[in-house]
Amino acid sequence: MCVIGLGLIGGSLMRAAKAAGRDVFGYNRSVEGVEAARSDGFDVSTDLPATLNRAADLGALVVLAVPMPALPLMLRYVRENAPQCPLTDVTSVKGAVHAEVERAGLLARFVGGHPMTGTAQSGWAAGNAGLFVDAPWVVSVDDHVDPQVWATVMHLALDCGSFVVPARSEEHDAAAATISHLPHLLAEALAATAGEVPLAFALAAGSFRDGTRVAATAPDLVRAMCEANSTQLLPVLDRTLRQLVDARNQLAQHQPVSELVETGHAARIRYENFDRPEIVATVVGQENWRDELAAAGRAGWVIRSALPTRDSRG
Repeated sequence: MCVIGLGLIGGSLMRAAKAAGRDVFGYNRSVEGVEAARSDGFDVSTDLPATLNRAADLGALVVLAVPMPALPLMLRYVRENAPQCPLTDVTSVKGAVHAEVERAGLLARFVGGHPMTGTAQSGWAAGNAGLFVDAPWVVSVDDHVDPQVWATVMHLALDCGSFVVPARSEEHDAAAATISHLPHLLAEALAATAGEVPLAFALAAGSFRDGTRVAATAPDLVRAMCEANSTQLLPVLDRTLRQLVDARNQLAQHQPVSELVETGHAARIRYENFDRPEIVATVVGQENWRDELAAAGRAGWVIRSALPTRDSRG
């Protein structure tokens, strides 16, 4: 396996894959990051063409773990040096990545991925092998995906300790806008508002800490994910603003804000008790397997152990 980019997710992926017994090597632009990874015993380089040529010789799975703005350049290198390698990514938007991969002419060997995990820290030193344990890992089931490449990405996610959520790219992006990208904007707004009140930071405790945790994320990463998913994020943001405006108007008229508070509380309780049934019957590569997995993922079903492939069943 070849990991391109050794930040929090890429660095954690290298650690997790190595701990699972996989042969893994990678690339990072930063000399400091490469030196730190090497000192920890990992096989990494600052030479991207050489790294991808090695991947091509081995037929390795290439994992793009770079921010969205860097993706077009990385894809050009992949096209020039390892166009036949199976390819996936760990980016928090899928539609925009799909479009870039298609423009690069690499769609036939690509399956989108998104491990739904992370911290507010960044860089090689922030990574850890346990980051993906018990975390959802979206593996795209778009119409173009090759079953063997899809199975390869599924096995990677499972080896890292995640459970797999199959989803189409546009459905992933709509959901991610709600549970990931919107929370980033809300956290930024909450932190910025509190920063204008002199006493606020002195009084801040759990509610403020939890509500603003992701505001500690590097601003360029937050911008990249929100801006790349603006089409899906805008209607979600509009709905949230309407709810807040309604609550604001109710308070201004000395009326209760029961609807928002009770609806939100009930949704949170549903989340805490949400059951994820396991997908076990689908055979990857059989007729309509993509539609079957997309429907199961949409309904909240997940993959916790590797599904069989059509070839493995003879």
